[in-house]
Amino acid sequence: MAFRPLTRARTSLAATFGGLPSGFWWLWTAQLVNRACGFVMPLLAFYITDELDRSAAFAGTVVAGIGVGSLLAGPFGGALGDRFGHKPTLVGALGATAVSMIGLAYARSPWALLVGAFVVGVVNNATRPAHNALIADVIPGKDQVRAYSLNFWAINVGYSIAMLSVGLVSLVGYTALFWLNGATTLIGAVLIATRVPGRPRAAAPTGEEEAEGFGAVLRDRSFVAFVAAQFLVLTILLQSESGLPIAMGQDGFSPSTFGQVAALNGIVIVAVQLPLTRLYKRFPESWVLAGSSALIGVGYSVLLLGHTAWIYGASIIVWTLGEIGNTPTSFALVARISPDHLRGRYQGLYQVAWTGSAVVAPLVGGWVIHTWGAAPLWLGCLVVALAAAAAQLGIGTRLTRRVAAREREERPEPATTSPAPEAG
Repeated sequence: MAFRPLTRARTSLAATFGGLPSGFWWLWTAQLVNRACGFVMPLLAFYITDELDRSAAFAGTVVAGIGVGSLLAGPFGGALGDRFGHKPTLVGALGATAVSMIGLAYARSPWALLVGAFVVGVVNNATRPAHNALIADVIPGKDQVRAYSLNFWAINVGYSIAMLSVGLVSLVGYTALFWLNGATTLIGAVLIATRVPGRPRAAAPTGEEEAEGFGAVLRDRSFVAFVAAQFLVLTILLQSESGLPIAMGQDGFSPSTFGQVAALNGIVIVAVQLPLTRLYKRFPESWVLAGSSALIGVGYSVLLLGHTAWIYGASIIVWTLGEIGNTPTSFALVARISPDHLRGRYQGLYQVAWTGSAVVAPLVGGWVIHTWGAAPLWLGCLVVALAAAAAQLGIGTRLTRRVAAREREERPEPATTSPAPEAG
């Protein structure tokens, strides 16, 4: 009896971490290392205003340059991955990111800073479709949700480590952080180049020239509709970086208090994501996507109940539970529906939903709060999330049926035994 909890714990750990190939774990390790030393992006605005003594407006413009580069990076990185292979593209993009990060540390003129930030935005985000496609290359379909969940977990653990380590600035200075960020990115590239198995570039089906290129992806209406629905959900989710801090500032909270409350997002993800992912796997992907999207909207609507730190904390916990269901499931579904020779392009187009929402979310959040106040923003989040959830239920069902049909077609026919010839 006393050993049952220990046995259950071992079974749970095996179900979470067991059975995945070593190539995935090297990818996972590279992701964790890169995120744990990802100092440049979060501190770039501080660096420009503090170290370089530039205006806040100019710092915002430079950060926006990264956003513009990010918008182009998804399709660009996805196309490169399908043409040259996902592993070579990922290794090359990581190497280019390391070089451009270090180069940005020595940019001083306005144009050098703007161009450097744009280049960093392109090459850094070009890694994402290749990385996500490479996970699908090394992980069989039945384990992909678990793999993307573990990848998402590594991202959040690494980000938390990076944010807890920003005090290094006072000890080593900004330039050393640029070098550290670049060096660890290069280490990640070496790990992937030497430890992760590659996969030959998949060819288009014979006689189907139209199956090549982004045209084939854009003709997939169900997938385009899925990307549009996810764009709406992500625009709501990213109010955590725009509407939420603005509203807390108007309610009289300090930046320190905002940081403490916002840290609940990472804490919840690290603490409960893996067991929740096992729970979510019991349900169809369309249900998980719809339910988690609705939960994100419900989380922000909690802010209609009051203006205390406890209310803000409760809101973050609720929408984080939705984020845990939405993010890994969506990436796994994109991997499963995409043909092998277009896997990078599918991931690249899906990334546009992320980068596009990162541009639109702060504009929407700031404009709505400035014009009407915070309450209409939170109510709008609920309404839009419920509408997107309803759409995802239908879209996700069509996509999962398509995946099931393709898997049935690819399943080998059972062997049949020929009847023995009759005697005489």
